[in-house]
Amino acid sequence: MKNAAVSYPLGMDSISRRHFLARSSSVALGFTGLSASLARGSTAGLLDALIRSDDDPIGLGPLIRDPKGILDLPAGFRYTIFSKIGEQMDDGFHVPGKHDAMGAFPFINDDGSIDPDRTIIIRNHEIEDAHKTTGPFKAKGSLDRIDRSKIYDAGHGRPSRGGTTTMIYNTKSQTLEQHWLSLAGTERNCAGGITPRNSWLTCEETAAVKGERFEQDHGFVFEVPATTSPSLAEPRPIKAMGRFMHEACCTDPKTGIVYMTEDRHDGLIYRFVPNDATDLHAGGRLEALSIVGVPSFDTRNWDRQSVQVGQKLAVRWIPLDDILAPKDDLRYRGFDDGAARFARGEGMWWGNESAYFAATTGGEGYHGQLWRIIPSDDGLHDLLDLFIEPNDPSVLERADNITFSPWGDIVVCEDENKPPHLVGVTMEGALYRIARNEASNSEFAGAVFSLDGSTLFVNLQNPGWTLAIVGPWKQ
Repeated sequence: MKNAAVSYPLGMDSISRRHFLARSSSVALGFTGLSASLARGSTAGLLDALIRSDDDPIGLGPLIRDPKGILDLPAGFRYTIFSKIGEQMDDGFHVPGKHDAMGAFPFINDDGSIDPDRTIIIRNHEIEDAHKTTGPFKAKGSLDRIDRSKIYDAGHGRPSRGGTTTMIYNTKSQTLEQHWLSLAGTERNCAGGITPRNSWLTCEETAAVKGERFEQDHGFVFEVPATTSPSLAEPRPIKAMGRFMHEACCTDPKTGIVYMTEDRHDGLIYRFVPNDATDLHAGGRLEALSIVGVPSFDTRNWDRQSVQVGQKLAVRWIPLDDILAPKDDLRYRGFDDGAARFARGEGMWWGNESAYFAATTGGEGYHGQLWRIIPSDDGLHDLLDLFIEPNDPSVLERADNITFSPWGDIVVCEDENKPPHLVGVTMEGALYRIARNEASNSEFAGAVFSLDGSTLFVNLQNPGWTLAIVGPWKQ
């Protein structure tokens, strides 16, 4: 079936879609400029001009020890910590812990213009019932101040503590102006993805079902609009996108198709083809990625090198049924029907007209892989490409959340390295380090750039801080 182009309505959606496309285009332009400079044999190409240093020709320079013992950065860079766990927010609730994936959005004024100094950030909180960490309802009586219809799962009097918070950050003054709870009562919101509708798709990384603990089933995707004043989103699960341990997602702006990862050692890669790209609640098809001619293919490269770096595999998408999966068996049934198996699909981001994603424990030694899905115009000739597989923890260890930089490189958040790093990856597959977590061995999470490209936002999941990093991204 041919994937038709999507027509978005005028107004705020068209504004947000232009910014969504601009971000994707900047990535493509960065890649084009780099390719052109390499073809000319130039040493003054786009990548060199942006991030050359004497010590590391493809990086930002060596990391310098932070005297505060928090974040090591290259020379000329600095950070600000804001919206810490436990702080009281503007709505009276408290910043939940387990900061995770984030999306950045334009601040749209009432007259439809864009405020160039302000960025809206929506942040996930990967809190599950077993976690001993602060939730939004820390203050006594705080639950009495919330409309119970705005809490997805009241949990028989003990609501789920995951969800999202929204922040407004001024990149000109480098200050947090507001933050508030924007989705309540969901469980273990790990990653997600931005949409062309100026909204954030937040994903539950759980397959918990209702019973003695929960009043609702979990394992769904929820949509949170990027609002400019404190408000709670409608906690409405998009059930047509399936129930499984959702991790991250990204949207093809041309077709409205949403690609999704699953954080299991034997997970699948999914896509959701919506009936209406402007309203995911209107239903659609849930499908799983399969390799043409090799049903039930194992991409993990654990026992043997089944896929080589740079190898492009033809893809077909197989339909899935019983997608609410009460037995949490969607990945097993999909694999039996021919879907390919991946090693903990985690971070995912759209750029360069492709869906890039991390397989956190893929490759020999379980050190991680980066893949990309290259969609075709007719939807019938998509390709899967193993982008990098370093198999070396000193280079990259357990890639998790990913994003694209304004100059066209991927920024990867490491998980489980000691200490973890932010790692840059060029479109040629070269890697360099952007930052090192000296505060703890906790993972980086949620890396995303402000719309003006001046600031890289990222979380230290534990203790629960969001940081803004600024410096000479463009020399």
